[in-house]
Amino acid sequence: MPHLHLEHSNNLNELEVDKVLLRLNHALVASGQFDNELDIKSRAVCFDEDHFRVGVAPLPRAFVHVKLALLSGRSAEVKRQLSAGLLDVLKDTVKAPEGIDLQLCAEILDIDRDSYAKAHIPG
Repeated sequence: MPHLHLEHSNNLNELEVDKVLLRLNHALVASGQFDNELDIKSRAVCFDEDHFRVGVAPLPRAFVHVKLALLSGRSAEVKRQLSAGLLDVLKDTVKAPEGIDLQLCAEILDIDRDSYAKAHIPG
C-alpha cells in the first residue's frame, strides 16, 4: 500500500514516464504517510488517440491523471494534502506540447481494509 496509477494520453511525446513515477513515489515518501518506501507501487498506462477523448471539440487535447489507492481511514485533510502534492509533481514534471491543451488531475481512492490482502515474498 499504496497503489498509484498514472494514466495519460499518448500525445505527450516528451513525457518521461519513469521520471514522473519516481518523482510521485518520492512525494509519497516525503508525505510521511507511509511506513516503508517498498510499499509504494506505481504504474502507468498510455491511451492512444483511438481510446481517449477530452471534451467534445475536435481540438488537440491531452491529459495526465493520477489515482492513488490507499487503505481506508485517512482524514479528508490528509487526502487533500496527498492529492495536492501529487498534482504539484505533475505540474512540475509534465509539460504541454505546443498547441495542445493539457489537463492534470490527482484523485485519492479508499481501499476497504477488511477485504485487502497482501503478501510480500522477498527475493
